Amino acid sequence: MSETLNPDVQPNELNVVNTPEQADNAAMTEFSHEQPVEETTASALVEMEGESDNTDSRPVNRQEIIERLKAIADSDDVLNCKAETESLKVQFYRLRTAEIETEHKKFVAQGGEESLFAPAADELEEPFKEAMSQIKAKRNAWIAAQEQEMKANLEKKEALLAKLQALVEKAGQGTPEVNEFKAVQAEWKEIRNIPQESVTNLWKQYQLLVEQFYDVLKINHEFREYDFKKNLEIKTRLCEAAEALMKEEDVISAFRQLQQLHNEFRETGPVSPELREETWTRFKEASTAVNRRHQEHFEAKKEQEKENLDKKSAICEQIESINQNPPASYQAWNSATEQILELQAQWKEIGFAPQKMNLKIFERFRAACDEFFKLKSDFFKEAKNALASNLERKKSLCEQAEALMDSVEWKETADKLTKIQKEWKEIGPVPQKQSEALWKRFVTACDTFFERRKAATSSQRTVEQDNLKLKREVIEALKAIDTNLSAAEQNKQVSALTAKWNAIGFVPFKEKDKVYKEYKSVLNAIYEKLHIEANERKLNSFRNNIGKGGNNLQRERDHLIRQYEALKNEISTYENNIGFLSVSNKKGASLVDVMRQKVDKLKQDAQVILQKIHLVEEEIEKEAK
Repeated sequence: MSETLNPDVQPNELNVVNTPEQADNAAMTEFSHEQPVEETTASALVEMEGESDNTDSRPVNRQEIIERLKAIADSDDVLNCKAETESLKVQFYRLRTAEIETEHKKFVAQGGEESLFAPAADELEEPFKEAMSQIKAKRNAWIAAQEQEMKANLEKKEALLAKLQALVEKAGQGTPEVNEFKAVQAEWKEIRNIPQESVTNLWKQYQLLVEQFYDVLKINHEFREYDFKKNLEIKTRLCEAAEALMKEEDVISAFRQLQQLHNEFRETGPVSPELREETWTRFKEASTAVNRRHQEHFEAKKEQEKENLDKKSAICEQIESINQNPPASYQAWNSATEQILELQAQWKEIGFAPQKMNLKIFERFRAACDEFFKLKSDFFKEAKNALASNLERKKSLCEQAEALMDSVEWKETADKLTKIQKEWKEIGPVPQKQSEALWKRFVTACDTFFERRKAATSSQRTVEQDNLKLKREVIEALKAIDTNLSAAEQNKQVSALTAKWNAIGFVPFKEKDKVYKEYKSVLNAIYEKLHIEANERKLNSFRNNIGKGGNNLQRERDHLIRQYEALKNEISTYENNIGFLSVSNKKGASLVDVMRQKVDKLKQDAQVILQKIHLVEEEIEKEAK
């Protein structure tokens, strides 16, 4: 439509007119403080483009990583692949580290000196660096171009502001150029990114000049209504688009699209005064909802990364704990290795930690794993040396046994071989391949001597069998003692049979403990019965005479209590002494048996005295009644 000037409007009046457009532009100015501005820096654009989610379809070897990096370098999507590029870089060096570790273990396993190890030259290092350099160069070129473009856009917009200033001045002089003004507005909208620090000031200048132009022109009502209508249609469409973004599944894409809608909303002129607040509120509410979803998405992502960091820290702590208390046996090391491999598998399943901690926690994890396998390598190296040392020691024992196997000094040689066998048992394992042959050699030497001694001492065993028969006859005689005889007569018979037992010589070694145990059992039963019968007689006599005590009952009770306490102390002393005695030989075992019999007798005596105390207390209670 054509614009006309009102000839009644004077230049000095144009500067003070408050038009509806000014109110709408004031609302837009408020919006600019609350919402992201249309332009952004080139580096920020790179960061935004690099926020794409990490993909799970990662290359499995370093050659595939290089191929993927070359594909990224040759594509037009370098900026959107920043996170993937960094991930591929970390994976490339992680795989290289694993290759070096494998080479190192193989080198050591083949007998190489660990300090002389040097990894093979990496043929993939150069193509990897070349691909990374291409990506970096392409990204830097894009950033430089963006910054140059924003600088040029700033100069263009500053030139357009100068044009608008000139048009405002011409309109104030009564010669408005509406078409040229519209052309300047259209050109202004076409220019996008400018340096961030200039956005607000530049927009305010532009908005002020537009308002001044409209104020000067006093556009007629028809033009204004038409303009309001068109602007309302545009802003209504923008509101609908913003509301649709509230349901967009990709919250990052929705947020970026919303920024574009913001730019369009700002570039669109005002609507009628009565609809301005309503239109702005509708757009603002949709924007708030989209921004909230965007914020919640990154808060959830941040929380998940924090949980991942906690899980990874726990894994590091478990490995470090194992390193602080390393296993001490082959089986324990194998078990610990399985545990470490399981923890490494768990690590791979956990996502990224927060960006500031991701590399640090990985370095901690890698250091803990490296320390574990170093400790394991040291252990097996020391174990290998120990096996070799044990092998030499056992070979020496075989030589000693072989030197003694033809000896006829039966007692002296048997003692030496027994000592050698004991030393053999104390020596640890030898290499498995030589263990069985070495053992057969040692056993053959020992068996040779003992078989020869057995043949030479077979006559001695006949005597031992006869002695065994005599001792069994003593045991049967002890069992046959008549219990109706007096205690003195029984003791006399027991003493005679005991003397006979002691006069009998050695019995077969295998039967020695068994027959002696049977002998002591029968003897103890006889002594115990005799002692019990004596105690019963003493207790009956005491019971019959207690009523004649008169005023001496209390004194008798005190005397018995002192006796009881003395016996308890004596029993305690014997039991403590038994604990210090050695039973590693026959003499020590015999002394322990005697002391235990003594303790049993003392306990029986103490029980009799305790019963006497109870009888005295009963008599005291009768007299008290």
